[in-house]
Amino acid sequence: MSGVVLFSQNRLNGRRTVQISQRVAIVGRFLRRDWRSFSGYGNGTYNPFYSARFQMKLEQILFSQGFGSRKLCRQLIVQGDVAVAGAVCDDGATEFDVSATAADGNGFEFCVQAVRWQYHAKAYLMLHKPAGYECSQKPKSHRSVYSLLPAPLRERNVQAVGRLDQDTTGLLLFSDDGQYIHRMTSPRHEVPKIYEVMTSEAVTPEQVQRLIAGVVLDDSPDPVRALACELAGQRALQLTLTSGKYHQVKRMLAAVGNHVESLHRSRIGRLVLPHDLAPGQWRWLTAEEFVLAGTR
Repeated sequence: MSGVVLFSQNRLNGRRTVQISQRVAIVGRFLRRDWRSFSGYGNGTYNPFYSARFQMKLEQILFSQGFGSRKLCRQLIVQGDVAVAGAVCDDGATEFDVSATAADGNGFEFCVQAVRWQYHAKAYLMLHKPAGYECSQKPKSHRSVYSLLPAPLRERNVQAVGRLDQDTTGLLLFSDDGQYIHRMTSPRHEVPKIYEVMTSEAVTPEQVQRLIAGVVLDDSPDPVRALACELAGQRALQLTLTSGKYHQVKRMLAAVGNHVESLHRSRIGRLVLPHDLAPGQWRWLTAEEFVLAGTR
């Protein structure tokens, strides 16, 4: 992307041509390989969650945040189920500033049926996935991981950023930002994910070397390599991958003659699963955590 787009529009008389130069260099930097080239990204000042300053009607706020159809949002407001700054607001046309109001990224807050909510132009969140949940909207054998999220997030169609097997636990990100999901999951961008692996048998140094050198799986002739592999115990590994093939960790361990007993994802990029986030719990990413998750 060159950063400059030129458009030409011919006047009706055919004699004059107006050229409009539109600067899109900032978008070009965002779409390049290194996100830290985006203005403010590397130092944590870039906040993707909010507009710099933006007024929205209350009805539109509820609709954008997943509280149902416009009709339903209007009904919630008229019924007195929506409060802003502790006071009921029954006029859906009332406008509010939804831009960020604090250094930590906290923005416009409101309550719907006494439940506190915060405006997010785009949803970026983390969840500590427990075992026994499928990363699918239509699970086949187990409960859906989406059932752990509140209804407004499901309504605005957040998607898991990559998948974890039903018996795998750990850090799982969600978003309704399609470009963000693509960048985080594409092998081309090499966002590392760290897994804590417990094996059925003792791990040998030879197996570690083979995982780093690369093993061939049954769905491709190209070897799959671990970015890093460290022994964490006699039957424990810390494995770093930048790709996410189906059952990849389990198949890689099987290819070197071992077996995965348990699997836990502890980190994405430089974002570590918080110790105070219990299995089954979720929360919004802060601006700093958003940066850490996309940093190699």
